[in-house]
Amino acid sequence: MKRSLSGIQPSGILHLGNYFGAMKQFLDFQNSYEGFYFIADYHSLTSLTKPKDLVQNTYDIVLDYLAIGLDPNKSTIFLQSNVPEHTEMTWLLSNITPVGLLERGHSYKDKLAKGFFPNTGLLTYPVLMAADILIYDTDLVPVGKDQKQHLEMTRDIAMKFNQQYNVEFFKLPEPLILDDSAIVPGTDGQKMSKSYGNTINMFASKKTLKQQVMSIVTDSTPLEEPKNPDNNIAKIYALFNGIDKQNELKEKFLAGNFGYGHAKNELLESILNYFGEAREKREKLKENMDLVYDILNEGSKKARLIAIEKVQKAKEIVGLVGNIYK
Repeated sequence: MKRSLSGIQPSGILHLGNYFGAMKQFLDFQNSYEGFYFIADYHSLTSLTKPKDLVQNTYDIVLDYLAIGLDPNKSTIFLQSNVPEHTEMTWLLSNITPVGLLERGHSYKDKLAKGFFPNTGLLTYPVLMAADILIYDTDLVPVGKDQKQHLEMTRDIAMKFNQQYNVEFFKLPEPLILDDSAIVPGTDGQKMSKSYGNTINMFASKKTLKQQVMSIVTDSTPLEEPKNPDNNIAKIYALFNGIDKQNELKEKFLAGNFGYGHAKNELLESILNYFGEAREKREKLKENMDLVYDILNEGSKKARLIAIEKVQKAKEIVGLVGNIYK
């Protein structure tokens, strides 16, 4: 069975962009791929500086994964920092990765433009991402369009290593991008992102969820007048409803006497209905955190066994002596 892998940073509460851009794909392929899904806590250190938040966010993501239906008997759920071989592989890959490749990263340049502190981790993020993927001989990586370049970098790094050492050691992973949902619009119309503060969080309290939905930016068209049916509310609504429901909403916008507030209420109802069972399951899981800890620890142990073997082989290829006490 081919292997699928993806990681999510615990830099904040997960949102609709995370779900439709990646998490839903984990579920769709759970029976046809061997899934490896990790909490990318090392990656989060490029921007997250509050330890308590990191701890809380980490366990929240595990709860989210389990609540939406990831089955630990089918998918390996683990913590990146529980597998230190990720950082060891990163160093091996760093020494064959051109600096210019990293400086051309869209995400790196975008974050600098938005005022992020240009630390080394932010620059070398794609190398750690490459290690995350290559260490497990990954075949398929579900990613959003914004991460496509990083996966291309991963392939470049893998090819460079294979060519430099004249080996067929690293697989070249393929991206899985669903065009109709790869970029979910946020409440301000930009790509939904924790970094932009424009998220709608599916497991937020009903009060908070309503506040987020009601904050979706709209124009000032009066209630009685027709409205552009291709607005931000309609784009998010389409994620939860089939074509018939989408057309109904479109007709209401075009007919007039239908306000954006009415549309937001319909969107809120759609979100609550869609995630109803998952929200209930998550609340029950919170009452049994020992089970959650066990799932995370067992997944980390399984992942590390694979990573240790891959790193050892990589070290032998580059000429590191290894264990002199054998």
